Amino acid sequence: MTKTWLITGCSGGFGRHLAEKAAARGDHVVATARNPEALRDLASRFPDTLRVAALDVTDSASIHAAVALTAEVFGRLDVLVNNAGHGFMGAIEEAVADEYRPLFDVNLFGLIETTRAALPLMRRSSGGRIVNLSSGAGLIGTGGHGYYNATKFAVEGLSEALAQEVAPMGIRVLIVEPGPFRTAFLGRSIAVAQQRIEDYSATAGAARAYRDGNDGRQSGDPVKAVAVMMRAIDADDPPLHLPLGPRAHASAERKLAALRKDIDAWRAISIDTDFDQPST
Repeated sequence: MTKTWLITGCSGGFGRHLAEKAAARGDHVVATARNPEALRDLASRFPDTLRVAALDVTDSASIHAAVALTAEVFGRLDVLVNNAGHGFMGAIEEAVADEYRPLFDVNLFGLIETTRAALPLMRRSSGGRIVNLSSGAGLIGTGGHGYYNATKFAVEGLSEALAQEVAPMGIRVLIVEPGPFRTAFLGRSIAVAQQRIEDYSATAGAARAYRDGNDGRQSGDPVKAVAVMMRAIDADDPPLHLPLGPRAHASAERKLAALRKDIDAWRAISIDTDFDQPST
């Protein structure tokens, strides 16, 4: 069956690859970006299957306009991809509110508002998919990425709850957790705290050094990643969590091992916290 997609953040990276691949196979796509001019080439290549819309996930009016366009042109919405987002590097102490609050506005609150706007249209049809782009950084926290970790951890929890709420309607949620892929994420899609504190040079400083030395050299192929995402979206029984790439899988394994170690080591003490039962 031909699917109808609404994808945020299509100016580059996974969003653009997804829009192109879906339109090329004949699906209907509403591809969005803050600057829709960046998508005109896609519209000209796929005039019958793809429409372009301006969408800033921090602007409620543009979100609702994109959903309305989807309904007007294609009459339904089967796949929502919350892809828009950006990164941030810096120690918790180094960053100031004007630097880290916009990260939450886009990565978390923008995703929430886009999902809320899209759900009434999605509920009209069964078998829909909501694809939320998290990250390997949504599985395990690392120094220098704390604020980004926080946004993606929030996406994970929100998505798990959403999955339970929409399952009776036939809608499935996929949380995509990519490792490092060769997109613009370490370039124009990431901000860095202006303040530097020397005491954090081995932690947040190492994260900054990684960014400076690896932009454009990431091992992950975004085309291959998108092929896996498409396969999961099309699956009758898609996974809730979809780590992508060896780094993301390694992060998941480290988190599981660390959690199990803490649980097992403190189980006997931490589990005994209920009120004492009266003796008979």
